[in-house]
Amino acid sequence: MIDWLRAAGNLRTGTQPAANPEIEIAGRILPIELRRMKRATRLTLRLAPDGTAVRITLPDWCATREALAFAHKRAHWLEQQLAKVPPALGPLETGTVLYRGQELAIDWAQEHPRKVTLGDGGVRLGGTRDTLPRRLGRWLETEALRHFEEDAARFCTVAGLPEPAVRLTRAKRRWGSCSSEGVLRLNWRLIQAPDPVRRSVVAHEVAHLVHFDHSPAFHALLGQLYDDDLDAANAWLSANGRTLYAAFG
Repeated sequence: MIDWLRAAGNLRTGTQPAANPEIEIAGRILPIELRRMKRATRLTLRLAPDGTAVRITLPDWCATREALAFAHKRAHWLEQQLAKVPPALGPLETGTVLYRGQELAIDWAQEHPRKVTLGDGGVRLGGTRDTLPRRLGRWLETEALRHFEEDAARFCTVAGLPEPAVRLTRAKRRWGSCSSEGVLRLNWRLIQAPDPVRRSVVAHEVAHLVHFDHSPAFHALLGQLYDDDLDAANAWLSANGRTLYAAFG
C-alpha cells in the first residue's frame, strides 16, 4: 500500500480521464477502481488481493486525473506487488485444500459419498470431479460460519454482550465489518487461515460492537477479548492474506 499526502501537489492537465480507467502492469491490463472517501486525507494505492485490479482511495478534494497519474507513476511498485500474488491454482490442480492453516489432501473418488467429510490429514468426497471445487467451496463456507459463530459467542461472553448475528462475506477489500445494527460480516476465506488469525478478526469486530472506532478504549477492549498474540496474527494476515484468494478467487 502506498499513501500520498496532498502536499505532494496537484496535477493539472487539459485531458479528461477515461470513464473506465486501466493500467498496464507486467503485460496485463488491470482496471483502476476509484473510491472517494470524505474523511480521507491522502491518496492510498493498493493492488487487489487476487491481483485483478488496482484500487485507489482518494479524498473529495482530489481530481480523478491526479489519482490516475499517481497510479501510473508507481507502476513499478505495482509490478512488484503483482509478482507477490500467488498463482490461482484450485483444488483440482493442487490436490489439496487449505483449512485452518493446514494443507489437507483431497481423497476423491467418484464412488465416494458426495458430501465432504473431514478426516485425519484430509477431506474425502465423491461425485463428479468437475464440481469438486464448488462443493469444497461450499463446505469451507459452512465451516467458516460455524467457527465464526463460535468465536463471536465466546468473545461476547467475555465482553458481557448478547450473541450477534453473523454473516459471511466474499469481499475482496475487507476481512470483516460490524454494522450499526450489530451484525458481524466476516470473510469466509479466513477459515483457511490459522485459528489465531481467524479469531483475531472476529475479536476485532466484536470489539466494534462496543466501540465503533479505533480509539484507545477500543484497543483496550480488544486486548481483553483476544488472548493470543495480536501483533503476530496481524503480521500473518499482512504477509499471507493474498494466499487465501489463490484457490477459490
